Amino acid sequence: MSKLTKNQKAVADKIEAGKAYSLMEAAQLVKEITTTKFEASVDIDVRLGVDPRKANQMVRGVVSLPNGTGKVVRVLALCTPDQEAAATEAGADYVGLDEYIDKIKSGWTDVDVIITMPSCMGKLGPLGRILGPRGLMPNPKSGTVTMDVAKAVKEVKQGKIDFKVDKAGIIHTSIGKVNMTNEQIYGNAKEFINTVIKLKPAAAKGTYIKSIYLSSTMSKGVKVDPKTIE
Repeated sequence: MSKLTKNQKAVADKIEAGKAYSLMEAAQLVKEITTTKFEASVDIDVRLGVDPRKANQMVRGVVSLPNGTGKVVRVLALCTPDQEAAATEAGADYVGLDEYIDKIKSGWTDVDVIITMPSCMGKLGPLGRILGPRGLMPNPKSGTVTMDVAKAVKEVKQGKIDFKVDKAGIIHTSIGKVNMTNEQIYGNAKEFINTVIKLKPAAAKGTYIKSIYLSSTMSKGVKVDPKTIE
């Protein structure tokens, strides 16, 4: 068994085995146990008491993080000419339609979010094999297919994210960066968890929130006591 490095030992000593921390304590700890030389992301994992194989227990939604995601989100707005100026003013990094569809067909996917209009979705259909696996296909449920492209662009730029439970019943997503303050990480995590709670399916029985962990890129997870979420 390999020995722990000095940093790993220092980190290990900060987390008490088996202890569930308050959300604010976890927000502070996740910063303290991060040893990467780059600005790591802060991730949250929420295990739910649902069966995602059943359509009436699928949990999926969107949330606007009050303190943003802490990272630059590259947005492509695929829209008609009459919406282009507003999308650009709202902060879209790339704006257009046919020229970008051709670029995507050629393999270009250098964006984080694609926002489009219902009338343009027909042109995106053939791009499903390229965009789908990368999580880039616009979807009305996540607010990325809309008549108000500018509003959607602004919301994404300000920290709106979409999420859904995976096959194992876990929601995993990033809610910030370790260079944020404890209060900012706490605020984002609290907003995210409360949104998940509001989305509890009527068909879900028993304990809904089974566990919550906060972690950063390459760090250990910090267990959060769900009872500390107000």
